[in-house]
Amino acid sequence: MGVGVIDHITLVTGDLDRTVAFYGKALGFRPGPRPPFKFPGAWLYSGRRAVVHLIGGGRPSNGPGSGVVDHVAFRARNHAAVVAHLEAEGIAHTQRVVPDQGLRQVFIHDPDGVRIELNFPAAEPARKPTARRHSARRR
Repeated sequence: MGVGVIDHITLVTGDLDRTVAFYGKALGFRPGPRPPFKFPGAWLYSGRRAVVHLIGGGRPSNGPGSGVVDHVAFRARNHAAVVAHLEAEGIAHTQRVVPDQGLRQVFIHDPDGVRIELNFPAAEPARKPTARRHSARRR
């Protein structure tokens, strides 16, 4: 079978503008071309790829949170710079190291409560959080 990496994720949001702004601020994704669907939405790009498709005007199933989707994971690089950026933007996050692998993970939540996991290679230098606590959810 030829299944490879994830092509994109689609999320339903009750506040399209706020969600577009969050993904831009937190992860650097930018809005880009989207087919002329008959429902509101946005496609967010990482480089030349639309990696997050948003459907606006709805409410995520099962209320706030990820519903049946536990989280969305992205490969990432430059752990120190990403953590510094999140702290500078005031975006709440938690960090974890995967036992026996050294893989570093950073977790954040989007405005609709979807948990986002950023995975950094073990070989990269880490940045420790500042003294300010960053584990609370920011909405």
